[in-house]
Amino acid sequence: MPILEHLWIILALPLAGAALNGLLGKNWSKTIVNSIGIGSVSLAFLCVLEAIREFSMLPAGQLSFFKHYFNWMSAGSFQVDFALQMDHLTIVMLLVVTFVSLLVHIYSTGYMAHEEGYYRFFAYLNLFVFFMLTLVLAANIVLMFMGWEGVGLCSYLLVGFWFLKQSAINAGKKAFITTRIGDFGFTVGILLLFWTFGSVDFGTVFAKAANMPAESTTQAGVLTWICLLLFAGAIGKSAQLPLYVWLPDAMEGPTPVSALIHAATMVTAGVYMVARMHALFSRAPIAMFVVAAVGAITAFYAATIGLVQTDIKKVLAYSTVSQLGYMFLGCGVGAYAAGIFHLMTHALFKGLLFLAAGSVIHAMGGEQDMRNMGGLRKRIPVTFWTMFIGTLAIAGIPGFAGFFSKDEILDAAGSGPNAHITLWLLGLAGAGLTSFYMFRLIFLTFFGKLRFDEHKVHVHESPRNMTVPLMILALLATVGGWFAAPHLVGKTDYFEAFLHPVFAAYGVPAGIEQGVSLAGEAGGISPSPAMELFHALTGPPVVLAIIGLLVAWWFYIRQPDAPKKLAERAHGLYKLLLDKYYVDEIYGAAIIRPFLWISTNVLWHVVDERVIDGTVNGVATVAREVGGKAREIQSGNARSYATWVVIGAVGFTVLMLGVWGMVR
Repeated sequence: MPILEHLWIILALPLAGAALNGLLGKNWSKTIVNSIGIGSVSLAFLCVLEAIREFSMLPAGQLSFFKHYFNWMSAGSFQVDFALQMDHLTIVMLLVVTFVSLLVHIYSTGYMAHEEGYYRFFAYLNLFVFFMLTLVLAANIVLMFMGWEGVGLCSYLLVGFWFLKQSAINAGKKAFITTRIGDFGFTVGILLLFWTFGSVDFGTVFAKAANMPAESTTQAGVLTWICLLLFAGAIGKSAQLPLYVWLPDAMEGPTPVSALIHAATMVTAGVYMVARMHALFSRAPIAMFVVAAVGAITAFYAATIGLVQTDIKKVLAYSTVSQLGYMFLGCGVGAYAAGIFHLMTHALFKGLLFLAAGSVIHAMGGEQDMRNMGGLRKRIPVTFWTMFIGTLAIAGIPGFAGFFSKDEILDAAGSGPNAHITLWLLGLAGAGLTSFYMFRLIFLTFFGKLRFDEHKVHVHESPRNMTVPLMILALLATVGGWFAAPHLVGKTDYFEAFLHPVFAAYGVPAGIEQGVSLAGEAGGISPSPAMELFHALTGPPVVLAIIGLLVAWWFYIRQPDAPKKLAERAHGLYKLLLDKYYVDEIYGAAIIRPFLWISTNVLWHVVDERVIDGTVNGVATVAREVGGKAREIQSGNARSYATWVVIGAVGFTVLMLGVWGMVR
């Protein structure tokens, strides 16, 4: 049976795993739960590989595969089909989602082995994979939105997995509510898109958009408003300013959740959506600039907060917010392929870093504060070396995955068709800060003297079902960027070439989707391969990455007392960063507390108690009083009843005579 004709099977497998473990897993052993949870994702991954093989056999001119299964919703001219599609962009996302999910499922069998609700955890993970795959495979924006909302639901369930822990409950609610704010904009954007194009199918919408001219850079048209509204959803889902505040708190969830949902997959949904809707964004220059600006500012802003965090997972959380900013920066300057490339490499090295952090926490008996670690390098060597490789990758050290993807984004921001010097400088500064805080994490955690009681903490390497996924991701974080290596010497960037048909299919202006690959040809100058390689290896991003490493080494290895002295000397700035620019406090004072006051004093005490309850209770009181008085009429006295009959007859007669007089 050809999988390509039955793409729904890829969705059905994890959904079946979620249903089986969720409904029956409580009575099963962990072995059975593991078999169903891991098995369903493994089969989905194999089906993806087979679908890709079949896709590669399609005729050369067929750039995508579309399959309609049934009509899902119908209301007048509003038609939504359950239809799936596959193209080169989908292939990248399918591989990332299924493969990283598989490794996280395997890792979880070790990390969550002693937790209550083990079956529930795997059911939630499988359900998440189902919704994420739905989001990726959807052939229309409404079906994508179903997956979009589904992954948000799973995020809420998994962040609050330890539901007896108040901080986890609060973090889950914060994530759910904050992302709903962005999703309101997304919903309005879908309605405006349908109103404009008369369809929600990607193919129909993009084909109509291809016949529309690009909008002005000074006046927002309907395409701009559609894109901005859709991007509002991406701001919430992908934790960009100003709706990033939920992601650091989401670290209250189990570490495998942080690796899968809040680093590798769900939070990149906004980036995927912008890339998928490129036919609209590329014709809305104002919206594109907003995407790039939000991404660049977020990349720098979150990196500054990461400088002073002491919780190992919080450092990685702010790092994730920052790296997502780079992806939006790439898409916003038109380098869609570079943005997706960084999405892929980030899934590898950030998934690795989170899982390695979980291994550290596991070794330290639950400790997450880096100030209480140190000297772990020789005690957990596999964790150290894999995490060190992940750090080299995210810092952009040449040869590792992050170097290739981040370098392409910064080149596009600095010298591409939509280059902007301010955005480039923000991205460049963020790259230097990233290197510093990540090597700070490495030096505080694995180097220096022990800062914990060895008699209370039995440091031990994680079991193989946790370390093997680390080693696989470390290998991929090392070689995963080499698709773009030929580009360093002026040859083909194979990753960009792979995605080119997607971004060229609907008349995107020439060079936009190419990003940096056309920049070097300005003025007809074509540098030699050796010179291009030299510039790539000695460019500003690499120089700042090396400087960040050296500064971190100086502060935390050579002069370990220097950070404390610097914090005391620059106390105001240090406090500002430590308290995360007081954004949560500002939201609390400007939004949360006023809403709580209005809810309590107006909606509750006035509207609910006095108006609604008062009306209901007042009607009941009047009915009771009238009934009480009417009851007194029933005295049992025959003469009293006769009197009331006479009074009623007289009253009725007078009424009728009055009506008769008015008629005449």
